[in-house]
Amino acid sequence: MRTCVGCRSRAPRSSLLRVVARDSQLVVDERARMPGRGAWLHPTSECLEKAIRRRAFGRALRVDGPLDTRPLENRLNG
Repeated sequence: MRTCVGCRSRAPRSSLLRVVARDSQLVVDERARMPGRGAWLHPTSECLEKAIRRRAFGRALRVDGPLDTRPLENRLNG
């Protein structure tokens, strides 16, 4: 069980996306094997918007400064 950083509800790993920070960009970790800290998110635009509004990615990933969310937004919308 993992907690979505957007809606804060608990769900199985299989229903969430693992997101990691690479070069100040949020990247989806498809196989959940990339090194470093990861944040879990439901694959919906609503949860993404909530996480961005709450600045949850920076806290969950322990990253200072702004993170580029465009790769993640493109993955969820496209």
